[in-house]
Amino acid sequence: MKSLPKFTLALGLLALAAFAIAACTPQEVQVVQTAIVEVEREVQVTVVVEPTSVPPQQGGTIITSSFADPTIFNPILWNDSPSATVSGLLFLSLVDQEPFTGELVGEIASGWEVSEDGLTYTFTLRDDIEWSDGTPLTANDFKFSYDAIASELVETARKSNIELVDNIELIDDHTVAVTFSEVDCTALGNFTLGMMPSHMYAADFTDIMDSPENTAPSVVSGQFAFQEWVPDDHVTLVRNDNFVDGAPNADGWIYRIFADESAELAALLAGETDVTGVGAQFVSTIEGRIASGDPLDIFKFFDDGYNWIAMNQANPDNPQNGFEDLNEDGAYTEGEPLLPQDPHPILGDPAVRQAISHAVDVQGIVNKVAFGQGAQIPSNVLPAIGWAFDNTLQPYEYDLEKAEAILEEAGWVKGSDGVRRKDGQRLALTLETNAGNETRENIIVLVQDTLNGIGFDITAQAVDFSSMIGELLGQTFDMILLGWTGKGSDPDDVGLWEYRFDTVGSGFNFTSYYNEEMEAIGQAAKTLPGCDPSERAEMYADTQRMLHDDAPYVFLYNPLANVIWNTRVEGIDPGPWRLWYDVQDWTISP
Repeated sequence: MKSLPKFTLALGLLALAAFAIAACTPQEVQVVQTAIVEVEREVQVTVVVEPTSVPPQQGGTIITSSFADPTIFNPILWNDSPSATVSGLLFLSLVDQEPFTGELVGEIASGWEVSEDGLTYTFTLRDDIEWSDGTPLTANDFKFSYDAIASELVETARKSNIELVDNIELIDDHTVAVTFSEVDCTALGNFTLGMMPSHMYAADFTDIMDSPENTAPSVVSGQFAFQEWVPDDHVTLVRNDNFVDGAPNADGWIYRIFADESAELAALLAGETDVTGVGAQFVSTIEGRIASGDPLDIFKFFDDGYNWIAMNQANPDNPQNGFEDLNEDGAYTEGEPLLPQDPHPILGDPAVRQAISHAVDVQGIVNKVAFGQGAQIPSNVLPAIGWAFDNTLQPYEYDLEKAEAILEEAGWVKGSDGVRRKDGQRLALTLETNAGNETRENIIVLVQDTLNGIGFDITAQAVDFSSMIGELLGQTFDMILLGWTGKGSDPDDVGLWEYRFDTVGSGFNFTSYYNEEMEAIGQAAKTLPGCDPSERAEMYADTQRMLHDDAPYVFLYNPLANVIWNTRVEGIDPGPWRLWYDVQDWTISP
């Protein structure tokens, strides 16, 4: 699986984008024989006998699994991790993360140069890549993909990727120059989206939102090609014989959908799937099986993301864009001003959000529900980004008395039924998460019990994955427990917090958060001339504190993820930044 690109944040609706595999394994004979032959004058001649290379086994089908269905396979339109998992096997990107260091390296790009002023990046593309239909992949495909993101006709949460791009110029078929209006310290990370095959779409982008290519792509550049998608059951891919680094050893790749994590694990243990991600509650079972000699292996790593409870600050009965849409195109256009939101009748009050943050026992959740497999975080920057993480900032203290005092002071008073009220408004909210993720289902029940104990009336619901995405992006929710994954190795995440990305239906600022000072600091950190890490770190320390205090999310924890596979699958070498980067090399022993 490709990592989810930097600020192409995927909604981590799974604790981990789960996989499963059945393939065949390469073997090489590493033998060199030396024969000594005596000839006249006692001269010795060394004869090297070259080993005969044994080709890797071919055939088999990689079977992966998840408890959530993908929604779309267009590489600039997906928002969720299941869709990202499949899309990552279908489409290559200009750059991607090195699996073990997280450093950004070329994938389609063979190299790049940056101008002295830092405003122009000139990329050289590999000249040996073809789309699966034999059409050469060129710089025009890159330009088309990112011009499409900028188009007002395309509703995508990726607008922040190109916000500082001033011009994309084609130099030749395999050279492209990207010029920015300002220095962009996150420039490379913005080009980790898969490229679209420009010859399969209208040149003016008019068909992108409803193209059949979105759900049944006929032309791809990745290891596998699309065959079929049966919603809520499976996605089937087949070997792309035209893959630039050699066709995969496996014949195909199947992504199966199960009801929940327990069903996923049962399928793995029964040999029905080969690789999957598992929740923390199952790790001891797997480790016991491994200790008993079962043919299983496990890889643990801290995901580059975190779990959160998003709290909607705008009225869910009246979703609005966060900007005044002066040209009525449905998307933010430079210069369009802030549009004050109709506030959420409860969560629009920052005191309520802060009280909730004090009332959620995050460390208890990590210990009891996540079985210790997570690190509590105080704000939006991960500890793995050591140069920018503010280690002086503490998470909200779990303190129910303080939470109740904050509510009392804000005017939320308990009634005879134990539920607080203010100006006739009951402190009643709905808290949702994605059905099938048993860890998250357990968390919302714990949060429900705790909040109801201090005067809330919380309804906890586990909701179908696709429905939840609609509610989240449509901004029709109260509180949702989900997570981000694929945040990358840079702390910039302005697309989550700025009013320009508060776009109903597609924007990632679905909490309708707004802080003018934070926006200014975030942009200054992103566009700092020279991009000095120490200077940027000071700015990000400020933004972390603002988000902590404003509490648009209850920031929960950075999860320790677990991937399990049957050892008959050989060649698996996952890295913490990219798990399945080398899937084309996997094989299955007979």
